Amino acid sequence: MKSTFIHSTIKRRATRYISALLLLSVPMLTWAGSPKKEVYKPNWESLKNHQNPEWFLDAKFGIYCHWGPYSVPAYKTEWYSHWMYVKGNPIRAYHEKTYGTLDKFGYKDFIPMFKAEKFNADEWADLFEKAGAKFAGPVTEHADGFAMWDSKVTKWNAANMGPKRDVVGELSKSIRAHNMKFIATFHHHWKFAWYPTWDSSTDASNPKYADLYGPKVKEGDFVSPNNPSHPWKEPQYYPLPDEKFNREWLAKIKEVITKYQPDLIYFDNKMDLIQEKKRIDFLTTYYNFAAKRDQAVAVTYKFHDLAEGTAIYDLERARMSEKKEFPWLTDDSIDWDSWCNVSDPHYKTTNRLIDFLIDVVSKNGGVLLNITPRADGSIPEEVKTRLIEMGQWLKLNGEAIYGTRTWDIYGEGPQKITEGHLSEKNNAEATSEDIRYTVKGDYLYATTLDWPGSSLTVHTLGTKAGILKNQIESVEMIGNEGKLTWIMTPDGLVVKMPENKPCDFAYVLKIKLKK
Repeated sequence: MKSTFIHSTIKRRATRYISALLLLSVPMLTWAGSPKKEVYKPNWESLKNHQNPEWFLDAKFGIYCHWGPYSVPAYKTEWYSHWMYVKGNPIRAYHEKTYGTLDKFGYKDFIPMFKAEKFNADEWADLFEKAGAKFAGPVTEHADGFAMWDSKVTKWNAANMGPKRDVVGELSKSIRAHNMKFIATFHHHWKFAWYPTWDSSTDASNPKYADLYGPKVKEGDFVSPNNPSHPWKEPQYYPLPDEKFNREWLAKIKEVITKYQPDLIYFDNKMDLIQEKKRIDFLTTYYNFAAKRDQAVAVTYKFHDLAEGTAIYDLERARMSEKKEFPWLTDDSIDWDSWCNVSDPHYKTTNRLIDFLIDVVSKNGGVLLNITPRADGSIPEEVKTRLIEMGQWLKLNGEAIYGTRTWDIYGEGPQKITEGHLSEKNNAEATSEDIRYTVKGDYLYATTLDWPGSSLTVHTLGTKAGILKNQIESVEMIGNEGKLTWIMTPDGLVVKMPENKPCDFAYVLKIKLKK
C-alpha cells in the first residue's frame, strides 16, 4: 500500500516536470497574460499608433439596442430612470400616479419586472444579419447602472436579476455565428449623480442600494442655475467622481473585454469626468489585449473624451455636412424621439434610414442604428419591417456601400445638412437631385436619393465641372438588366432611366471608368 502510494507520487511529479518542459519548448499562446511584448504604452502618443481596422472601414452599417429595466415602463424615454426622480418633471408625476411614491417603488423595483421572457439571441442576430448589419451588439450598460452581462464586479446584473440570463454573452455568440462583428456599448459614466442619493424621500438614498444608485452626493453640487432639472454642470462636472467610482468604471469594462472580447467598444459622451489615467488604462489594456489575440478592434468616443487619433470619432443623432478625411461613426435611433421602446413610438421611415446611410457613407462615415426591443425581448413589427426593408435594399445595392471609399467629392444636390450634436431633426428629406458618390475598384457609384423620372442629369460629371478625370466606359443601374443610354454634356452626364424601378428606395448608377 505504502509502495503504491510512493510510486504514484513519483509518477505524478514526473508528469508535471515533463509537462513543464514541454510548455517551455512551445511558443506561448497570444492570450491575455502571455509574455508577448505589449504594443501600446499607457500614454496618448503611443495609443495614436493604433490603426483603425479594415473591417470597420468596410462595414459601414451596424445595429445596437437600448434594452434594460427602463424598457418596462416604456414611457417617453430611456432616461426614465433619471427623470422619475426629478421633482416637477412630468415623468415623475406619471411614475407616482402609475407605480406609487419613490420611497415605495423606485427604479430597482422595475428589475424583477424585466423578465425578457421572449428574448432569443439567435432570432435577434438573424434579424440583424438580414438587415444588412456588419456589426451589432446590445447597450452593455446604460446610465441606470444595470449591467447586461454576467458580472462579478456588480450584483446588479441581468444574469443575477431580472432576466437571469447573460444577455451580452448570448448575443456575442449569436452575432458572431451570423458573421457579424460584436460590439459593446457603455454609458456607465453618466451614472454619477444620475440618481438623487441626497434625497431621503426616495429609495436612492438608502445605503442598501448604494451599489446600484451610486455614491452619496450633495444636491447643491449638481444643480445648474441655467437648467435646475439637470443635476450636473456642463462642460465640467463638480465634484468629480471619487476613486471608487473610477475603479468600478474601469473594472466593468475590463471584465467585458476579457469575458466577451468585443470587436468594437462604444462610449457615450461625458466620459471626460473619468480620470484621464483610467481612460488611458482602459485604452491601453484593450488595444494590447487585442494585439495579443491578433484581433482588429476599434473604440469610439464623443467630443474630447479621448485624445484625437487614438480612436474613432462618433456623433449622436447627427452627421457631417461635408466629406471628412478621417473615418467617423454616427449613432442614431430608429425612433425620432426615444432610444428605447415606448408606448407611442415615432419611427423614421425606411426611406429616411436608407438615405441617411448613403449620405453618411459618402462622407467617410458609418452608421450605428439603435433599435427598440420591448421589455419581454420581442422586437416591434414596425421595427422589424424597416430592418428587413433596409436589408433588401442592401442585398441589391450593397456593392455601392460595403467596402467602398469616398470619391473626390461626396455628392451634389440641394439638401443642406446641419451639423452638431442632436441636429438630425433639422435636416430635410432628400430629393432626386441629391446624388451621393462612392468608389470601389474601377467603378464610381452615383446614388440618387429619389426616383428622377425618365432621365437623370448628374451635374458633377459634366465636362464643364472638370471633376471627372477618367472617361466613362459604361453606365448601368444596379437591379436593372443591361446598360443604360447616356450622353456626356457640358452641364452633366445625362442618363436615360429604365422604365421600371429596380427597388423601392434610392437608386444606384454603376459607372465604369476607363483606366
